[in-house]
Amino acid sequence: MSGYLLDVNSTIMCPHSGQFSIVTSNSKVKVNGQFAVTQQDTFSISGCPFMLPNGSPSPCVLAKWIVVATRVKIGGVFAVLKSSTALCQAGTQAPQGPPNIVVTQMRVKGQ
Repeated sequence: MSGYLLDVNSTIMCPHSGQFSIVTSNSKVKVNGQFAVTQQDTFSISGCPFMLPNGSPSPCVLAKWIVVATRVKIGGVFAVLKSSTALCQAGTQAPQGPPNIVVTQMRVKGQ
């Protein structure tokens, strides 16, 4: 799998249109002027309107990356690519579906 590396300014949304905020511990590797992100970084979600069938709110609050780069590491941790796979989760850790990567930098690719 190959794809463009995600950076802290990448636009990612949960399946219900909640917005991602990315906090990275990477302070050395930049792509297109922004810090690249890794599998261990924090991907929090806000503004998710998802409700369970019984009417209880169950918004996506975070995402866990499952499939990431296999050849590119940043500080010893695998990088996240546009082609990577993640799972959004509610506060109860219930799976909510995959995120949509809307915009990312288009200069640096990895595998």
